[in-house]
Formats: sequence, structure tokens, C-alpha cells
Amino acid sequence: MTVKPIRNDADLQAAFRQLERVFQAPPDSEQADERDVLVTLIEVYEAKHYPIGPADPVEAIKFRMEQQNLTPKDLEPYIGSSGRVSEVLNRKRRLSLHMIRKLHAGLRIPYESLLAAG
Repeated sequence: MTVKPIRNDADLQAAFRQLERVFQAPPDSEQADERDVLVTLIEVYEAKHYPIGPADPVEAIKFRMEQQNLTPKDLEPYIGSSGRVSEVLNRKRRLSLHMIRKLHAGLRIPYESLLAAG
């Protein structure tokens, strides 16, 4: 196993090509060890050079709505009246701490996403 540090995007592409070759390696093999090391190196490089911040609060709510086939009416227990739900979804009203707590508890939307600047 010859694994090199990932210093630039060309190294990253080479690491991905090598990862493709060893991805299906049997457990406890040298190739499986190489796969694990490559995955770690790739994750570290991407986190440093291509960070992904938390989701926008409204986008996080809409994503959960899509996942669970929810309508705006279904959000009323968490946000309030239909008018308030509409204001939040149309970005005319920010989420209150009370709404954030209810959305997290009821729909399991991560606090990190609900508290992100949106």
C-alpha cells in the first residue's frame, strides 16, 4: 500500500481513482486498510477545501417537508397559524426560539440547521 498526502485537486482525483480500485475490498485485507486510509484523507481534504455549512433554516424545513410528505398545514403545530407558516416559508418572518425547539422536537430537524443564519 502506497498512500500519499492529498495536497491539491489533482492529488484528490488520483485518490478517488485509487479508492475506486479498492472500494469493494474484502474486510481485514490490505486493500480494505488502504480504502479506509483513502476515505479519511479525502474527507479531511474536502472538509478543509470544500466546506459545506449548515443548511439554511427554511431549506431545512422544506427538505423535511419533502421527506415526510408534509404540507404547510402540517407545520402549524410547530410554527403557528397558517399565516405565520407562510411568512416563515416565504422568508418574511424569522424562526423564533420557541418555533426552533418545536421543529427540532417534532420533526427532528437539527438545531444546527434551524439556527443557521438564513
